[in-house]
Amino acid sequence: MTTSTVNTDAVPLKRAGLKATSPRMHVLEAFRNSDRRHLSAEDVYRILLDHEIDAGLSTVYRVLNQLVQANILLRHSFEQDHAVFELNEGGHHDHLICVTCGVVEEFRDEGIEARQKHVAAENDFVLREHMLVLYGLCPVCQDAAK
Repeated sequence: MTTSTVNTDAVPLKRAGLKATSPRMHVLEAFRNSDRRHLSAEDVYRILLDHEIDAGLSTVYRVLNQLVQANILLRHSFEQDHAVFELNEGGHHDHLICVTCGVVEEFRDEGIEARQKHVAAENDFVLREHMLVLYGLCPVCQDAAK
């Protein structure tokens, strides 16, 4: 984990009124350096262990919750008892989830967005936010099933 990344991670923390503590900086760095956008608390914990950073799982959970409250991370509960987190980079997107391996992919579709707004308006419903999640098989699991 590089020092230059840690310094840039301090900016959103300070903007949110949080001190740039070592655990917060390391958790943010784990998200920024991961090749996956969606990480569970256990994923973050393993990343920190792999980089020989001394942080307990309870610390990781506490920091993740602080970062969600500060709107730096978004929390998704795609499965009943399993949450994943992602950096809040603004803008809306929806998710595709593989029911076999659990991979989470993001997508944007303006047609779907327009249709959802239309359905809300047709029903005199004021739309505040929404989440669309599609479950299926990713290409790797489709190939494995053949």
